[in-house]
Amino acid sequence: MSAPKIKVLCIDDSALIRDLMSEIINSEPDMEVVGTAPDPLVARDLIKRTNPDVLTLDVEMPRMDGLDFLERLMRLRPMPVLMVSSLTQAGSEITLRALELGAVDFISKPQMGIRSGMLEYSSMIADKLRAAARSRPRTARRKDTPPPAPIKAPLISSEKLIIIGASTGGTEAIRTVLEPLPANSPAILITQHMPGGFTRSFAERLDRLCRITVKEAEEGERILPGHAYIAPGDTHLKLGRSGANYVARLDNGPPVNRHRPSVDVLFHSAAQQAGRNAIGVILTGMGKDGAAGLLEMRQAGAHTLAQSEASCVVYGMPREAVALGGAMEIVDIDQMAGQIVHHVAASGRAQRV
Repeated sequence: MSAPKIKVLCIDDSALIRDLMSEIINSEPDMEVVGTAPDPLVARDLIKRTNPDVLTLDVEMPRMDGLDFLERLMRLRPMPVLMVSSLTQAGSEITLRALELGAVDFISKPQMGIRSGMLEYSSMIADKLRAAARSRPRTARRKDTPPPAPIKAPLISSEKLIIIGASTGGTEAIRTVLEPLPANSPAILITQHMPGGFTRSFAERLDRLCRITVKEAEEGERILPGHAYIAPGDTHLKLGRSGANYVARLDNGPPVNRHRPSVDVLFHSAAQQAGRNAIGVILTGMGKDGAAGLLEMRQAGAHTLAQSEASCVVYGMPREAVALGGAMEIVDIDQMAGQIVHHVAASGRAQRV
């Protein structure tokens, strides 16, 4: 007997987007649209009647905006939500807030040629819906929750580097790792699967929350302790060398594992350039990007960690890395920062002996 289809409810005030999403989703053999709604008030009744597996949700709608609805939904009836967002500076900040509130992932509406653009995204939309249907809904951290206390450790090694890769669910996972790190942490390079136009807002949001400095990586800049560098959307980030210094290298080469930026590209460069001086971390995400690269880092002498299944939104990339033998440790996300700091401190003590 065939598996039941993934039931999708689409909420968008644009009739064109509702029609296009229905066309894209209903063309897939394993999913179907069970209803569409022009706003969240209509959607509330449809959710009760259709019991969907996944919602797609617009941000700007009449009567109740998407963020207000998402916040109530995740408090009262948590379920997988895929945001449909405009690719603008304001839209990117709202989308990041939606991910903070518990949305699994997002789709960017094309700026021009909406029909052709959306149909071009059809395979990506289907993949994201499948990942969302398998995901663990996550409730948002309360606004009045105090920031995590800084982890204290004598992080004295400026040679150490922390290399992080993530995809679906990664924006909040990365925040959970970075927020408690002390200001004197080793330098961090991050690839998060994200389109152009979103990574600058993502870096700025993290910079406001963290003790370390977080920024979008720039070509040729020196990699410094106490800083985290995020791969710009649609651009590969690599670790490079200039004399005795580590530097950021940006590359617009073809996608790897269907992604640009690709985690494997970053991990491969870290294995080559940093070897045992690196700590590799693979976080939540669908697919296998980063699995081969993490194994390469381990073989080059790096210490490697993977996020645990129980704490992942989507246990795809970490599962592939563990299966391949790339992960030396499996760690819950809220223990990851402490484990990284513990390893850096232990390395520093070993160097002094």
